[in-house]
Amino acid sequence: MEKIKILLADDHDMVRMGLKTYLMLEPGFDVIGEAGNGLEVIERLRAISAEGGDMPDLILMDLMMPEMNGTEATRHVVSEFPAVRVVMLTSFLEDKLVMEAIEAGAVSYVLKTVTAEELIYALKGAFRGMPVMTGDVSQALTRGIRQRTVEADSSPLTEREKEVLLLIAEGMGNKEIGEELHISIKTVKTHVSNLLMKCELEDRTQLAIYAHRQGMIRS
Repeated sequence: MEKIKILLADDHDMVRMGLKTYLMLEPGFDVIGEAGNGLEVIERLRAISAEGGDMPDLILMDLMMPEMNGTEATRHVVSEFPAVRVVMLTSFLEDKLVMEAIEAGAVSYVLKTVTAEELIYALKGAFRGMPVMTGDVSQALTRGIRQRTVEADSSPLTEREKEVLLLIAEGMGNKEIGEELHISIKTVKTHVSNLLMKCELEDRTQLAIYAHRQGMIRS
């Protein structure tokens, strides 16, 4: 059976040496190249492509590297060489870093604390297009997605909504606001509904109090 071709990317020579030694002894794997940073990864792939050589099936990519980090390199790989899959191998478990790596196109995100068997399992899974992540990584990804959703939902007020909020704080009714801003009462009501939703408030009185607290009242 044809072996899975791997390119190792890590800025520590000893780490690459250890990974290469282990993988070359493991049936079914062939380490065909190494890189010390993200730029070298892209350069090596471009060189292989230009020469018509065998492209790697997988890149075992370190996250934090000089010149170009693993996430940025992954974006380039996915864009230029979509058939090459990336497995991120790192010591970092921050929610944001996990999110960024997966969004960049990494198939799997694996911590350097995994066992040799778990790493092999992740590589074989990535080769088949199957994401493999430990429980800690899955939880970090879930938290990252949840935080991203919260940030998307808490959209800022538009300039028109700020104008309507200011006039509400000054005690104007819908008709007066419409006349002041030269918009229909229906449009005013839409803005008020949007304000209540975005500010997570229940009525106009709370909106007025909110505006005062935000220092939005005209002198």
